[in-house]
Amino acid sequence: MSRYIPTYSKLLVVSDTSMCQDKDNQYAFGPVVKELEALTTFKTIVWIGFNRGGIGQNKSLVQLKKGNIKLILLPSSGGHNVLHKAFVLLLYPLYCFVILKEVLSSKYIHVRAPSNPAVITMVLSWCFPTKKFWFKYAGNWVGEASWFYKCQRKLLKYLGANSKVTVNGNWENQSKHILAFENPCLNQTDRINGQHICEQKKMSDKINYCFVGGMNTNKGVDKIIEVLETMAKNDKFGTFHIVGGGELLEPLQLKAKTFSHKVVFHGFLAKDDICEVYEKCHYIVLPSKSEGFPKVIGEAMNYGCVPIVSDISCIGQYVQHNTNGLLIHPITTQQLQEQLMTSLFIEQKQFKTMMMYNYNLAEKFTYEYYEERIVNDIFN
Repeated sequence: MSRYIPTYSKLLVVSDTSMCQDKDNQYAFGPVVKELEALTTFKTIVWIGFNRGGIGQNKSLVQLKKGNIKLILLPSSGGHNVLHKAFVLLLYPLYCFVILKEVLSSKYIHVRAPSNPAVITMVLSWCFPTKKFWFKYAGNWVGEASWFYKCQRKLLKYLGANSKVTVNGNWENQSKHILAFENPCLNQTDRINGQHICEQKKMSDKINYCFVGGMNTNKGVDKIIEVLETMAKNDKFGTFHIVGGGELLEPLQLKAKTFSHKVVFHGFLAKDDICEVYEKCHYIVLPSKSEGFPKVIGEAMNYGCVPIVSDISCIGQYVQHNTNGLLIHPITTQQLQEQLMTSLFIEQKQFKTMMMYNYNLAEKFTYEYYEERIVNDIFN
């Protein structure tokens, strides 16, 4: 793939991403900020998102450091009850006006779906056939979903020739305008640090594990605690590090105090601190019920953690059972326990082969690879 990166004048980003601003500074959802600030090919980025409170109220927001990104804040909407959902429809005319105004002055438009702004921009893409649209669908492209998400997946399949859609994984009967696309999470410093860690890491007397994600039942962290509670004590089992926050954090902390396996709850951590957890661990465990492709798998691979993950969505297209990881299928506590026990008895040579396979694979999750694909495969 060519390393030549051309320069374009402007990129419009349409999303439902959380953001806010004060007099002097702009803040937005951290992972997306990193993606956009890594782009060197656009002189200016105009980013539409939702105003969701001040920086003190949302720990996932980070300050934008590049002056070429301008935020446009839409009034926040949505919720769990019928009245909140109905209020979204009342705001659609305002959303349409703001998005249309920016589309008119932009040639390159990047849209993050599924979301309400994405639906509006899908309709607009048919009205402007000379403009280039890139829709990034972040959820699971196949399988069960809410009716609203299914509706958006259907619309995305029938967009015009001026639109590209990127999804997690390759699927049968996929149209030419729908492309498999990896989500970036690694820079060149990560790659250098990861290489050093992988060269040094080996199986030891104690095998360490980690979970990184939301503390909720969808992510399966409750299954991890349930399995650890019932597993017989094994001398090879070291520490299980759990990173993240959410509704299950306190209940699971209390539960973990009742059994002998050592579990450390870190809560929310900055990326550098998470990388220190990866360095200590041999495996990352993600028994999720539904996913697209979690960025933490790519991060953990880079830092020498072999994945023990659910065989859902496109995860099995990257993690092959007994080749570079262990797959949990079906997603039950019994299966999770079996894979954890299997991991304890993987020998050093096999572990090293798995680890280096994953380190090489993690190149696909770099920001450099991400930008090359945007230039060559999407806005070419």
